Amino acid sequence: MVLSKRSVFGTKIEMGFGFMVLVLVALLFSFSPICVFGEKHENPQSQKKLRFDKNGEFKILQVADMHYANGKSTLCLNVLPSQNGSCSDLNTTSFVQRMILAEKPNLIVFTGDNIFGADSSNSAKSMDAAFAPAIASNIPWVAVLGNHDQEGSLHREGVMKYIVGMKNTLSQLNPSDVHTIDGFGNYNLEVGGVEGTDFENKSVLNLYFIDSGDYYKDPSISFYDWIKPSQQLWFQQTSQKLQKAYKSGPMPQKNSAPGLAYFHIPLPEYASFDKSNFTGVKLEPDGNGISSAKVNSGFFATLVQAGDVKAVFTGHDHLNDFCGKLTGINLCYAGGFGYHAYGKAGWSRRSRVVVARLEKTPEGAWGDVKSINTWKRLDDQNFTQIDGQVLWSKSFGRKP
Repeated sequence: MVLSKRSVFGTKIEMGFGFMVLVLVALLFSFSPICVFGEKHENPQSQKKLRFDKNGEFKILQVADMHYANGKSTLCLNVLPSQNGSCSDLNTTSFVQRMILAEKPNLIVFTGDNIFGADSSNSAKSMDAAFAPAIASNIPWVAVLGNHDQEGSLHREGVMKYIVGMKNTLSQLNPSDVHTIDGFGNYNLEVGGVEGTDFENKSVLNLYFIDSGDYYKDPSISFYDWIKPSQQLWFQQTSQKLQKAYKSGPMPQKNSAPGLAYFHIPLPEYASFDKSNFTGVKLEPDGNGISSAKVNSGFFATLVQAGDVKAVFTGHDHLNDFCGKLTGINLCYAGGFGYHAYGKAGWSRRSRVVVARLEKTPEGAWGDVKSINTWKRLDDQNFTQIDGQVLWSKSFGRKP
């Protein structure tokens, strides 16, 4: 079996149908390889403080599924016949550069399958090229892993360690204060208020990054992996700690600061939507159009119970780019970005932008987060902006 979402013709593997399997926590622990850290791999740059700008905004650019390999010699997939001779990984590089110049984000988030390891002659060199525009911009950036990053010359831990050591990244191998946790690339970042305001030392926006795994070792249970109990426990404890800090001094708040979560493989709950209740498109052809794990590990329920996360952002299914709201949480795709990733000829590669905006206090200073909006940009001639929507607003919870 080739462990890829595409064949040589760019089509997805037939996943088949079947019921979602709900497994007990004890069973998950018994199947899960727990990572034990004897040495710390902390990124000194991760201590850099993110904060809202002087205009009261914090903008995040999401780049999903670059599938970068060897640069100019790596040709594009599923493009128009007129593009076949000249299109390569360099088109992906150009798109990243255009997005950075157009949107001027405060943070760039790469949500996995950053490289296509199986086609890369050298994983480290592929990552150097893939992340080069972000590094050159001097904008802080982070990455999580997908299911293809580790298929080259570096294993999964090695890929994440390499990313952590790159310039300008705030990525982390795993939480430094957690001894055992599944996966590589579970961490959180805090975004402070505007410098010089009462909120400058409070995290008014919390960002969670999680390793959603690659493939489960027993395909009869699930082809794709899932977020494990150890990761969910870390998320719960981190969320509780951040909420407690936000509601205590200085400037104690009544409600929790909003949170956003980023990982690669969508949750099974992404299948809850159809065209009547989401913004965007669902064009993936296989099954229900969602390539999630067959095992529902309950992470969506964990998110709902925590109460602070307002939106989840994934990649993996390149022909899906929708956002839909379920039980108060927006479940969003970015849409396929990379030109060496499977796509659809004539359907533009795309990227998602999220911007959080602060509200003004009665004294006229910047306060806490007022709203979170999103839109997408297409890599077409006009660099078209589409599907603008409000994901969350403080007014949602206010009584009329």
